[in-house]
Amino acid sequence: MNRTLRISLLCALMLVTACGGSSDSTAPPMQSGATPPSITSQPSSTSVTVGESATFTVVAAGTAPLSYQWKKSGSAISGATSASYTTPATSASDNGATFQVVISNSAGSATSASVTLSVSAAGSAGSATDVTTFKNDVGRTGQNLTEMTLTPANVNSSSFGLLRILPADGKVDAQPLYLSQLTVANAPHNVLFAASENDSVYAYDADSGAALWHVSLLPTGEMTSDTHGCGQVIPQIGITSTPVIDRKAGPHGALFVVAMSLDSSSNYHQRLHALDVATGAELFGGPTDISATYTNSGGTTTFSPGQYEERAALLVANGLIYTAWTSHCDIAPYGGWIIAFSESTLARAATLNVAPGASGSGYASQGPAIWMAGDGPGADAAGNVYLLTGNGRFETTLDANGFPSLGDYGNSFLKIATSAGTMSVADYFTMSKEVSESAVDTDLGSGGEMLLPDLTDNTNTVRHLVVGAGKDGNLYLVNRDSLGKFSPSANNIWQEVDGALGGGVFASPAYFNGMLYYGAVGSNLQAYKVQNARIIAPAASHSSVTFPYPGTSPAVSANGTANAIVWAHENSSPAVLHAYDATNLADELYNSNQASGARDQFGTGNKFITPMISGGKVFVGTTSGVAVFGLLH
Repeated sequence: MNRTLRISLLCALMLVTACGGSSDSTAPPMQSGATPPSITSQPSSTSVTVGESATFTVVAAGTAPLSYQWKKSGSAISGATSASYTTPATSASDNGATFQVVISNSAGSATSASVTLSVSAAGSAGSATDVTTFKNDVGRTGQNLTEMTLTPANVNSSSFGLLRILPADGKVDAQPLYLSQLTVANAPHNVLFAASENDSVYAYDADSGAALWHVSLLPTGEMTSDTHGCGQVIPQIGITSTPVIDRKAGPHGALFVVAMSLDSSSNYHQRLHALDVATGAELFGGPTDISATYTNSGGTTTFSPGQYEERAALLVANGLIYTAWTSHCDIAPYGGWIIAFSESTLARAATLNVAPGASGSGYASQGPAIWMAGDGPGADAAGNVYLLTGNGRFETTLDANGFPSLGDYGNSFLKIATSAGTMSVADYFTMSKEVSESAVDTDLGSGGEMLLPDLTDNTNTVRHLVVGAGKDGNLYLVNRDSLGKFSPSANNIWQEVDGALGGGVFASPAYFNGMLYYGAVGSNLQAYKVQNARIIAPAASHSSVTFPYPGTSPAVSANGTANAIVWAHENSSPAVLHAYDATNLADELYNSNQASGARDQFGTGNKFITPMISGGKVFVGTTSGVAVFGLLH
């Protein structure tokens, strides 16, 4: 799992003497009135494991604008021109590399101290990789790059299969999470966390299957929510979205989760809980009943807990827990709510409704809601949050800055900024056919977004991209630095590949080593090469199997760039776990129907399922628990 190791440094607002930096001997002459750069917080040396990324940050004062150029072992890094630099996934050869940054302005320059990157070998199953969020990281790439046990050589029906099913009291729609070597009851465990639609959270020993703790989040006298006449989540609604873990929060680490319930007075509740990962106890005075209002030029809208469910995975960023809300089917009234809470107090910290003008009836009048097939909002290194919206209202009349005049963002990529208790849409892209596609329920946000790692184009410029796809089956690759906004005549984005996926997308993609993996409805799992920051079509390889609704949301395990396997869940009866060689999806290594006597079958399928891989095992949510796959001997 990629893990950003960030050094958080205080910004300086006044010039101070450079700390450990040195003035560049070739600095240009001082310009009148301009102050040359000085470094107020130096980057720091850091240590990571093979496959992880590392982040170096500097803080400088001086007359704006300041420019930055990071260097690795003395050589300039192309595109590394911000105050922070995040490396690609590291390899053993990066161990001992040095990094420094040169900061310049019109008055001169300063060079930071040289710091060292230490890269150690990935651990064994006993020190397996933490999986604390949906699809492994805040980019939602779905890749675990520190898996040393499972390889294409041993993942086959002779040596790999179903070990056990960890029971739960309802459907496990949320992706399981994992912490390695967590102390529970005075003993270290690799711990598997699961959440059910019956509002229960479980902690199991991931290796032995022993139950460690179980808590019900239903208050006395309450029950889980009914389905509201919608068949999207059945037969009950409790915990649908994937929780998120911050191992540094609370005394042992905290698991944040949203649970829905109905009280004896027929009032619906959405509550944010923070649970101690070692005991299941509530933290930070929780839970918090979720409520919100949002005011813009069109008036004030109010969040109604019964009209929504938390389907999108939770996100931790900027010291906040971000929640994003969907409707029950398209049952009016509903808006497009993003509500953030303080990670340390659970108090509501910021609110945004991206459909404040929703009214009337029809797919293009209500919403948009935020679906994303269980995917979560993503975040970049600067703390900007990205997501896709579903069908809904959009104003083709734009304001002076090119934004919809009343703040309604149907079928859009959104970039959301958070500052001083306020969330706002910093940038967006909306398809030119938004109005006509919304009118016939053709969502963009039926699928999830993914932030690609930094990529270099054919001009040697680093590009920051986000990819998404929805019901129209097109691939949209969007520049995060300039999303493209709206034009009725064209989609002004980085790249669009029309009809590439062979079906509508109700799932989320994965990325590994220059390959993008997508599984549309009724289509094959496909692997697209990403070269020069562009998607190369047609697909480089694809599975022989086609996946029924809702397609498949793949995940990848690898040891650095070696022994890569793509894992995919098939929503069938019985459900099927597939494993493919990541370099060629035509090579199916294993599926759970291969062994005789139904040895590896794990019940009927479910549509919210993404496999999670850590510690030599694969964990798959089922209608009654979590199926655990691994080596049989």
